Amino acid sequence: MFATAAPMPLRAVPFRAPSARLALRSESVSGGGAEVDGAWWPRSDDLASELPALADVLDPLWGRITRIAVNTRSQPILPPRFYVNGHVVRVGWFTSELDPHAILLLSGTSGCWNLLVVPPQTDAPVAARLMAAASADTGPATTATALMAAERDRYGSPADGSGGAFSFSSYVLSRQSAAVGM
Repeated sequence: MFATAAPMPLRAVPFRAPSARLALRSESVSGGGAEVDGAWWPRSDDLASELPALADVLDPLWGRITRIAVNTRSQPILPPRFYVNGHVVRVGWFTSELDPHAILLLSGTSGCWNLLVVPPQTDAPVAARLMAAASADTGPATTATALMAAERDRYGSPADGSGGAFSFSSYVLSRQSAAVGM
């Protein structure tokens, strides 16, 4: 006797676009150094809400992200930890040790990666250039600050009215300087 069952009807599953805008090198060059391994362009300045989406995308690629380190000059307010896919990701704050334009991601199984953080207010063409430069597998390895400075030197910045890259950390530093009368 054979049992037959009608096939289950297909159901539409909504397409979920990747929540993090990333450009990554094919292999990590930093090994914990200052050279960038790619770029991340968050959608807002609220990294507390943006970091879980980043870790959610990178966990399957790089292994479980367990720690994230940021420079306090560019991101002064962050939670000490957040949850991604059922595990805790701890946040560390540094001032002089970490590039103000970068974020360091650490995995207990695969090592660490240094990503250029493209400010969310950056125009799309500028962000595309920065992300391409940070993720290029050819050419010398470079730091996040060097990439931002090269973009600013080559194409200008909003401060001079030319509409180039905007640096969130420069904005924070200029606001702090204005607050203390420097």
